[in-house]
Amino acid sequence: MVDCIIIGAGVAGVSAALTLKALKREFLLIGSANLSNKVAGAEKIKNYPGLDGASGAQFVQIMKDQLLHGGISVTEGHVTGIYEGDGCFFVACGQEMYEGKSIILATGVESVKPIVGEREFVGRGVSYCAVCDGFLYRGKTIAVVCTDREEEREVELLAGYASKVYLFALYKNCTVNLPNVEIVKGIPSQIKGGTKVEGIVVGGKEIAVDGVFMLKDSACDTLYPALRVENGSVAVDRNMATNVKGMFAAGDCTGRPYQYAKAAGEGNVAAHSVSAYLGR
Repeated sequence: MVDCIIIGAGVAGVSAALTLKALKREFLLIGSANLSNKVAGAEKIKNYPGLDGASGAQFVQIMKDQLLHGGISVTEGHVTGIYEGDGCFFVACGQEMYEGKSIILATGVESVKPIVGEREFVGRGVSYCAVCDGFLYRGKTIAVVCTDREEEREVELLAGYASKVYLFALYKNCTVNLPNVEIVKGIPSQIKGGTKVEGIVVGGKEIAVDGVFMLKDSACDTLYPALRVENGSVAVDRNMATNVKGMFAAGDCTGRPYQYAKAAGEGNVAAHSVSAYLGR
């Protein structure tokens, strides 16, 4: 068991990791090895002290170098759930389960907001994890909503189970090319069904499916439903503490302004708060 699990490897997550390292705490940083595609895609950074005019790609490389020099690695994976144990938390990441005494949520904001019916059907046909639940749809028809090319390998994994996949690729230049995958244009507006998912609606037309996989950044209240959310953001105090004991949050997931300087500062505060929470 580690002292803290940081979920998200953007600016807030990296800031928290660097601070926890300086505080000599054991932690796990879960995210993408690329840290943040959103940051990397920035043309110029003008509002971060010391990086006047640097590109997003340069900023990401600087953070990668800091992590490398600090001996900090990123555990690649997509977190699909957080569960409370006896004085600890369990974090589901693919087929792995990690255990930590505390959590720092640095997940950013959802790139695509929930569609009608999405959260109502979680566990009843809606899933956020291809590795975890793909086998349940062997020989069935599914829809996949994918927001990032990095998730295409998950689409291919699902195509290996399902007989038919309707793929909503919400990004440019999708490279998935499999005989049982049909790329559907448009953004789905609703998931429908009774006790379980029965269809997905796009452009006013319903497509019959047995399940829907949402391959996108998950909202914090989806990962941990007891988390208090206000106006779509995780509610925190000045110590970045949430309403859940031992769980802290930092960065874009706590609300506006969505700026790197804010994310870095909140990540630092969250790490200090974790250390205070854990004690000696």
